[in-house]
Amino acid sequence: MERGVDVTLAYGSGGLVATVPDDAHVVLPTDLPGLDDERDAITQALRAPHAGPPLGKIIDATCRVAVVFPDITRPMPNRTVLPPLLDELTRLGVGPDRVSLLCANGSHRLATSDEMAALIGPDLVSRYRVHDHAATDPDHVDVGRVDGVPVRIDRRYVEADVRIVTGFVEPHFFAGFSGGPKAVCPGLAALETILEAHSPRRIADPRATWTVTEGNPVHDFVRAATALAPPALSLDVAINNARQVTAVFAGTLPDAHRAACAFVERTAVQRVPHRFDVVLSTNSGHPLDRNLYQAVKGMAAAERVVAAGGTIVMAAACADGLPAEGGFGRLLAEARSPDDLVSPHATPELDRWEAQVLGRVLQRARVQLRTDGLSDDEVRAAHLEPVADVTEAVARAVHAAGPRASVCVLPLGPLTVATPVGRA
Repeated sequence: MERGVDVTLAYGSGGLVATVPDDAHVVLPTDLPGLDDERDAITQALRAPHAGPPLGKIIDATCRVAVVFPDITRPMPNRTVLPPLLDELTRLGVGPDRVSLLCANGSHRLATSDEMAALIGPDLVSRYRVHDHAATDPDHVDVGRVDGVPVRIDRRYVEADVRIVTGFVEPHFFAGFSGGPKAVCPGLAALETILEAHSPRRIADPRATWTVTEGNPVHDFVRAATALAPPALSLDVAINNARQVTAVFAGTLPDAHRAACAFVERTAVQRVPHRFDVVLSTNSGHPLDRNLYQAVKGMAAAERVVAAGGTIVMAAACADGLPAEGGFGRLLAEARSPDDLVSPHATPELDRWEAQVLGRVLQRARVQLRTDGLSDDEVRAAHLEPVADVTEAVARAVHAAGPRASVCVLPLGPLTVATPVGRA
C-alpha cells in the first residue's frame, strides 16, 4: 500500500496511529462540545426533569436512598455526575449516612479498591457506603416475573425508600442503547435473571441490535424487569469523545431514557454509501477495550458495514485479557468453529451472549486482532487472527481483495453506528 492518510484509533489509554488508503471512508460520530457548566446542568436537570417530579418532590430527610452507578467497563463520567447529585441530596436533608452507592456490575467482575477510588473518587469512597454488586450473591429479592421468568434484583436497591439510577447513553449492539433501565437489569440483577435477559433466543432475534428499543426482545425484557422495581428517578448523560457531558436527561422511566436515546441517535448514527471489503475498527479505547469480551462490540460495529467474506481488522488493548473470569474464554475454546457459537437453542449460560455475537461476526468476515493483552495463541484460540501492525494488516487485506477494494475506518468503534444507505 502506498503512503496514505494517518488515522488515530482509540486504543487503550494512549491511542494508536494507523495509515490507511487515501480513499478510505473514515466514520466518526458527531462530536458535540461539552457543556459550559456540567455541574449546574446536572443540578438543574434534577430540579426540572424531562419527565416526572423533581428530586425535591420525591425525597425527604427520612429517606434511605440507593444511588446506582455504572461499573469499570463503562466510560461513564461518574466523578462528574455523582457529586452534584449527592450534593443535591444533602441540600434536601439526605446526607451520606442515609445514602448507599451501588455499583451496577451486572455479571462483570468486582472492582479493586484502587479501581473503585478511580471510578467515583476517593472522597466518595471514604464518605459513603459503596456496594459492589455481584450477580452470584444470594442477597437478591424476587420482584415479579417477565415472560414467566423470575426477576431477582439486589436487595439493597429494592429495599431503599428512594431509588436513583445514573448512566450514560450510547448505542448498544444488542440492547439498542445503554443507560436507563440497564442500570437495574442487568446492572443489579441476579445471574439467573441476567441469563434470561441475554438468552441465545433473544440475542439471535434480528431486532436485538443497535438503536432498536421497541420490539427488541433484549431491551423489552430489560425495560419490563426494571418496571417491577422502578427507580424514582433516572439520571442519564450523553458524552463526547473527551468524555465530557453534552446533555443531561433526568426523570422517570421510560420517558427520560427515550429522550436521551433520541438525542444520542442523532449524533451516533452515520450513513455510509455501501459495505466495504476491509473495515478497521476499535472498541473505543479505555475502559471499553479492557478485555476481549468487551471488544466484541467493536467487531459487531464493523459487522454492520463489512461485505460478506470481507476482513475486519480490530485494534483493542485487552489489558485484562479475555478476561480470565467468566465463561467467555471457555466457550470459545470449546467451539470447533464459529458455527458452534451461534445456536439460538443453546443453554443460557454466563457470557454465551458475547460468544454468540462473535460467532455471528465470524460467519460474515474474518477478524484480525491487534492487541497487547493477549498472546498470539490466545487470539487464535478465540478464532481470530493475530496481527502485529494494523497498517500492514489493512494493506495485506486490501491487496487480497483486489484493485477495487474499499476500506472503512471506525476510529471510535461502537460509539459510531455506521449504517449502509438503504439498510433497514
